[in-house]
Amino acid sequence: MLLDELRSAIGKYVVLPSEEALTALTLWVAATHIQTALQYAPRLAVVSPTKGCGKSRVLDVVHETAHQPMITVNTSPAVIYRVIGTNPPTLLVDEADTIFGPKAGDKEDLRGLLNAGHQRNRPAWRISGPEHKPTPYPTFAMAALAGIGDLPDTIMDRAVVLRMQKRKTGEKVASFRLRYSVPELNALRDKLTAWLGPLRGQASRMIPPMPVEDRAADTWEPLVTIADLAGGHWPARARAACVAMTRHEAVQDEQSSLKTRLLRDIHRVFEANDNPEALSTQDLVAALIQDADAPWAEYGTKGLNAYHLGNLLRDFNISSANYRFEKGRQAKAYMRNRFLDAWARNCPDLVEAATEPKQEAAPARPVQGKPPAAPAGSLPVGPPGGPAGPPRRL
Repeated sequence: MLLDELRSAIGKYVVLPSEEALTALTLWVAATHIQTALQYAPRLAVVSPTKGCGKSRVLDVVHETAHQPMITVNTSPAVIYRVIGTNPPTLLVDEADTIFGPKAGDKEDLRGLLNAGHQRNRPAWRISGPEHKPTPYPTFAMAALAGIGDLPDTIMDRAVVLRMQKRKTGEKVASFRLRYSVPELNALRDKLTAWLGPLRGQASRMIPPMPVEDRAADTWEPLVTIADLAGGHWPARARAACVAMTRHEAVQDEQSSLKTRLLRDIHRVFEANDNPEALSTQDLVAALIQDADAPWAEYGTKGLNAYHLGNLLRDFNISSANYRFEKGRQAKAYMRNRFLDAWARNCPDLVEAATEPKQEAAPARPVQGKPPAAPAGSLPVGPPGGPAGPPRRL
């Protein structure tokens, strides 16, 4: 079966976080070949906590197998308005974090275009031509975006999300070489075009039963449609992947919300202490627990502790280090400047004008020597179902 061939070829060049993710990517690529028959154009969000996790390789493989790919590392709404038409390309955006990061400037037009393009018949109106005539520009096109860290929530909510990780020792992939990899993948692309081209009319009339609801159903409907067209084991496999990955993202959203709350509460604690250069881990945990309106006193089984705090901050690349306070007191502590990037990315409304943190009369000095490296942790990559569930929220 052609989808099995495509799935094997993708799995040869990239290590996906789960079997469900490999299934989803296979179906997403195939769905690009019936874009003109679809009502929804799911985004593909290829994200990772750090570089070197295979995001760009995923786009390489998609580029050689998807319908009419258009790849870029940066772009503007004006360009996309002019390339999307009745037969839209498959948009591939690498390094998307440079477009939507806190230092990328105002990109609301591009974000709005990507959001609107998830659904058919959501044009963007612009004034054009010497007569300044209002003109509708189509936005509907499938798009894959790769970057470090999560993309904006409005895009993630419209996406099939692949949370990439570094390969484990022993996980091998074939070398991607233009001489032989591209012809192999292009042959599969041509087979997909030949198979799915005549089925566009049938696909446009299909209303496949979905195991999820609302926007998740909109996003996954094209993938399930492809699976139902293929038949065999694919309908069941597609729906199983849909359920597992949407549940996993629901857990991620829960954890992300809790971690954003933690960043905000830590910002409040630093502010209440006149923004010192560092706070000891003990003092920071105690201050968080003392807030009766926060969930930290009931976090875990006995309330938040230093271990919990380190785990929650790991994905922001924030860790404690030995620090020498006044009068020679030494303790594990969190440096305020380690939070600045996380606050800017996740709590932009808290970011004040660029000012130096308040200094004591006798400035505190870090302990000599290299502080411990930040642990390279990440959110879980497999679908939920193990003993650990999302933490309790109040």
